[in-house]
Amino acid sequence: MITEAIERYHDLLPPALAQEAHERLHALQRERGLYFGDRPLCRVLRPHFYVREQWDYLRRETQLILRAFAKVHAAARERVDLRAQLALEPYEEELFHLDDHLEVPWTSSRLDAFFSADEGLLSFVEYNAETPAGIGYGDVLAEVFMELEPMRRFQQLYHVEYPPGLGQLQEALLRGYHQWGGRDAPRIAIVDWADVPTRNEHEITRQYFERSGIAAVLADPRDMEYRDGTLWAGDFAVNLIYKRVLISELVQRMSAHNPLVQAIRDRKALMTNSLSAKLLAKKASLAVLSDERNAWLFDAEEQRAISEHIPWTRRVEERRTLYQGREIDLLPFIDQHRDRLVLKPNDEYGGKGVVIGWECSVEEWDETLRTAETTPFVVQEKVKVVYRDFPMVLPDGSLDISPRFVDADPYIFYGETVGGCLTRLSSEVLLNVTAGGGSVVPMFVLEKLSP
Repeated sequence: MITEAIERYHDLLPPALAQEAHERLHALQRERGLYFGDRPLCRVLRPHFYVREQWDYLRRETQLILRAFAKVHAAARERVDLRAQLALEPYEEELFHLDDHLEVPWTSSRLDAFFSADEGLLSFVEYNAETPAGIGYGDVLAEVFMELEPMRRFQQLYHVEYPPGLGQLQEALLRGYHQWGGRDAPRIAIVDWADVPTRNEHEITRQYFERSGIAAVLADPRDMEYRDGTLWAGDFAVNLIYKRVLISELVQRMSAHNPLVQAIRDRKALMTNSLSAKLLAKKASLAVLSDERNAWLFDAEEQRAISEHIPWTRRVEERRTLYQGREIDLLPFIDQHRDRLVLKPNDEYGGKGVVIGWECSVEEWDETLRTAETTPFVVQEKVKVVYRDFPMVLPDGSLDISPRFVDADPYIFYGETVGGCLTRLSSEVLLNVTAGGGSVVPMFVLEKLSP
């Protein structure tokens, strides 16, 4: 059905209408702040589609993997040996216990995956458990597409549904705030550096909170103060920090005893995602799931989901382990099999430092492996990537319909509920808007209308 739906959508793009939709798409993105830095988020004319059965499968399997991650998080809080597998920094060891009183550390998180819906293949390659971006962008981008003429015509053939995220984000924030002990009205600071390229999304989110009657400001942590038992962003008193800044950058620039941490330590403000979310934000969290020495943590259903959906991942270190049921010497194995492996720094984002073995030179692979022996890295097995045809108007005005890699990154709210889904497109295997390429498109669930 999906292939048929895509073909029907592309049939609705004669040259004149495609050009009109292209111009309207870019005008609406400028008007509504749908830019990542100075780049429009979306340059193609079609959303990504799922049928209901595919979307339900993605949600169901994601929730099983979340259950396994929650067990790792709980065990790692208690066990030094598990935390050693995650390669925490000293400041992370110092701070993660500050949210022991919280029900969950995650208001929102995101699992990044490739989902070949036709074949039922779903592979999660990273867990963004600290500061998932894109929720506000996705909601507004879906609204933009619904205003384009091709989507209006497409809805005469299919019922389309977009799972909005900002409402679920707000609900999760309020749930966490009240569980923390918040009694007064929440006063939210959306905290990140003032010069980040996602500043437009922060403003979209702030406006959503304000329309719901919740006071909210954007705040650079360097401009915040903690005095007399109150956290301040200028003259705005804050009791709920919606953290978009990375903890590692916050500590590097402002130390582990900055005003935000002081307010959290004194329980004068809630920060979410909270500090112990960093435990699973490490790339090594997938290694903990897939490593045979940790199988005791999971029940049979979780082990089945891990086996099917978590690619073989290991911390890079000198050890023996299992690969496809046989014992290997890990470092020589990595050295000899770059054609099927990826190396990733344990605590980076935006695709930084990722080396794809089958696309790099032997020299680059060897150099990265040497680095990985002294700096925390993970190695991960190649997964089946997914590509679909997407239409885009080229600078000369012609319509190009060509394949692009596409991922499936479901959002999770309060550590348990799968909401919307970030979808990124790229002509390169490394799908990451931060890395400088590709597009973001909204995702719609389809149901064919009766004739």
